[in-house]
Formats: sequence, structure tokens, C-alpha cells
Amino acid sequence: MARRSRRQRLPQEPVQTEIENLSHDGRGIARIDGKTTFIDGALAGETVMFQYSKKQSKYDEGRVTEVLTASDDRVDAPCQHAAICGGCSLMHMSANAQLTLKQDTLMSQMSHFGQLSPQQWLAPLTGPTLGYRRKARLGVKHVPKKGRVLVGFREKGSPFLALLEQCQVLDQRVGARLADIGQFIAGLDAHNRIAQIEVAMDDDHVALIWRNLDPLSEDDTQKLLQFGQENNFWIYLQPGGPDTVTALWPESPQLSYQPEAGLTLAFAPNDFTQVNAEINERMIQHAMSLLELNEQDRMLDLFCGLGNFTLPLAKRVKEVVGVEGDASLVKHAKANATSNDLNNATFELADLTKTALKDYPWAKAGFNKILLDPPRSGAFDVLGQLAELGAQRIVYVSCNPATLARDAGELVHQYGYTLVSAGIMDMFPHTAHVESIALFVKA
Repeated sequence: MARRSRRQRLPQEPVQTEIENLSHDGRGIARIDGKTTFIDGALAGETVMFQYSKKQSKYDEGRVTEVLTASDDRVDAPCQHAAICGGCSLMHMSANAQLTLKQDTLMSQMSHFGQLSPQQWLAPLTGPTLGYRRKARLGVKHVPKKGRVLVGFREKGSPFLALLEQCQVLDQRVGARLADIGQFIAGLDAHNRIAQIEVAMDDDHVALIWRNLDPLSEDDTQKLLQFGQENNFWIYLQPGGPDTVTALWPESPQLSYQPEAGLTLAFAPNDFTQVNAEINERMIQHAMSLLELNEQDRMLDLFCGLGNFTLPLAKRVKEVVGVEGDASLVKHAKANATSNDLNNATFELADLTKTALKDYPWAKAGFNKILLDPPRSGAFDVLGQLAELGAQRIVYVSCNPATLARDAGELVHQYGYTLVSAGIMDMFPHTAHVESIALFVKA
């Protein structure tokens, strides 16, 4: 039997190197003895000292310990925890440089995976860079050696929670309170049995879902109730899976947001919603403009969720059908259509990997325009079905430039569409996450 290779020992002393370029995830790329090394916290053109964090057969990894020659794109991180917290990876990079990195990522992915480029690159959609995040899943861990309960995100490249006092990208109604929340948990009987806190906010309310691994004592329940009331936090408990989420206080809470003026969408705290409210509003208007809507359009909104795009579409077109694979989201979307008096929007539960679109009665008349906002895995399996529907205009919203590029190549090379325009939307500033939008037209 072959002996298992030993893990390479890491050099203990920092190493000096030149950074040649940036990876798509924002790490510096250096070549050391002919081997690629990805260095967290480095920027292109810099000379840095770094510490190895991992050595592998094909590439190594490290982290900057000192910047000897700084790039013009380097800035002071706006968060005191930027060096250790894994929630953000680009806080040392200027806002303009972050946008350039994301645009370059989309361009290179389009070229590599799609073998194409749009006729026009759209200007990036931008918004606030701090305090923008209204959805988050915060880890919770009682760490006796640190003498406290940690609340927040994991350390960079580590499974351990970072020691955080606050978070600058979270809406400050929670972002400024991480240490306070941890201190409160430390006083509970269940201080070591709270696994996480899921955060969801609207303009006026903050909802916190507490994942309690055991039933709470009566004393803990009363403390949590009082904590919510004193801090204006809506409190939910989750003793099991997502379907066990129940409100502790108030009795019948209701979160909601306005995707545009005159529309209000209700949502549960564990429903999927966009984390950046301002960019979401701009994204919706951007998509409407690209679709060139009119009152005769019959539209399909695929992966529609709560109706984030569907209901704004319904105000502008003859008919829109929203399709979603999550029964709970379909239920909430239908309720949102009713509450907004939009009778031309219908919502359907469908698994398009099992049943073809054309086999559903609501799809037989076809659609002249389509909007889709799929998960990270993209929409490759349904692209042929979309082409069969006869749509002349497709707007594709993506959270993964690689799968967007792959799908764009399929729509263009296999189904005769033209990639007219594409661009990024800065939904997650200070991270390497790339949200993008693309317009496809068929002559």
C-alpha cells in the first residue's frame, strides 16, 4: 500500500514577494520558484511580506503581514476587523478598484466560458458601501478561553468564529450590536446551546431568528422576550428545521419592503430576499428598462421567489406568470399579488427539471419576453425550453458570472440569441461576489 504523503511543513518566517495580478476572488497572485501563490490582502503591483497558510502540490496560499510598496488602489479598511473577519475580502481595496475587479471578472468569464462578448458593456449599478446588508446568518459560539460568547462571521480561512465587536457592512441596527448580543447570550442558561442567529430587516423592523438547540428554560424565554422589547428586536425561535421558525415577540409580526413606489411585498424572516435594498430597487428598474415593456407583453418570470420582479412587471404588462420551485415562496407571492390588487400576475409551483415548461397549461400560449434570476447553479437545464417559448427578449439576472457566461454561450451559439448588453451590479461591496445582468434579443 502506498504511504500517504505527509502534509508540507509551512515556512515559519515571512517571505517577500511581488504581486503580479489579482484572482477573481480578490487575492494577490505571485509566482515563487515557478509556483503560483494566492495571497490574501495583497493588491496587484505591490511588494509585500506574507506568511504561508497552506502549501499544496499545484499552488500555495498565504496572507499579507506587511506591505512594503503599496498600490494606489490600497485604502485603509473602514472596519477594525477587516484583517481577520472572513465576511469581507476586499476592504483594503478602493471602491473603484473593486468595481474594476468585478467588471474584469465578468468580462473574462464571458470570454472563457461563453466565447463571446456583449455588444455593449453596461455601467455598473452602485449604492452604499457600508451598512447595506439587511440579511445575514450570524454564527454564535461560547468560547471559555476568550471568556465570552462570540457572535458574527468566521475568521478568514478558518472554521472558527472571529472575535468581533461590530460589523460595518451590516445595517447598523444589528452591525453595531454584535458584542452586546454576545454579552446577552452569555447570561442565558442556554449560552452554549444557541447555534446561530439569522437576521432579516425591513425599513422599520429587525427580526432575529434564534437557532436554539434545546428548548429554552422559562427564565431564558422571559429574558429573550425582554431583550427583544427593550431593543426593538422581533424575536423568533427555531428549535429544528426551517419549518419550525415561530415568533416569540410580537405575536403576529410582519416584515415588508417596497421594491418600487406603490408596491409592498410581505416576507417571512427566513424567506429569500435581496440583502441590499437600495441596489435591489435600482436593479428592478434597470431590468424593466432593458425589457422595453409595453401593455401587450405576456411575460414569464422564472425563479420568481416572492415576486420581487413579478409584481413590478405586472404594473407594466398585460400578463405575467411567476414560476418558483419553493412552495412557501409561491404561497407568499400569491398573497403579495392579492394585497397589491394585481390580478394579472399569477404564480405557479413548478420543478422544470422534471416537467417541461411547454407541458404546463399556463405556458402553452408562450411568452414574448422572459426574466430569469436563477440560483448560483444557473439555468442551463431550461435554456432550450425558454427558446421554444418564442421570447424575443430575455433579461438574465445572475449571482454567478461563470454560470451566466456558460448559459449566455448556449443562448447565443445554440439558440440564436444575441447578447446585446451585460454589466455588474454591486450588491455586495467589499466582497468578491459578482451580481450581474444581461440582455439577450432574438431577431
